[in-house]
Amino acid sequence: MSEVFEKIAEEYGWEIEEMAIEEDHVHVFVQVPPKYGPSRVVQIMKSISAREVFKRQPELRKQLWAGEFWSDGYFVRSVGDKVTAEMIKKYIRYQKKESDEKQLSRECQKSCVNG
Repeated sequence: MSEVFEKIAEEYGWEIEEMAIEEDHVHVFVQVPPKYGPSRVVQIMKSISAREVFKRQPELRKQLWAGEFWSDGYFVRSVGDKVTAEMIKKYIRYQKKESDEKQLSRECQKSCVNG
């Protein structure tokens, strides 16, 4: 999935500064030109990534409720005086670390049970 987001960013001239892909959501810290509003960025990323996922795994569309890959919701936060770019990057890195630890824990549980 990360390569899909990176391809989208490259195509639109955006720069992904940090990204963490979780089991059920994605954190992306992206720098975009001012001509793109936050809602437009989300719309572009969701629509293109969903299309790419369905192209790679068409059976998913039937498994998902109403054939929708992404939910309607999202959260956008801009960088400003009180929230710095480094704070956001640290938050995303922390999410990635938490996800990796959960994944390791699940793998350990499987190998401990099956081993």
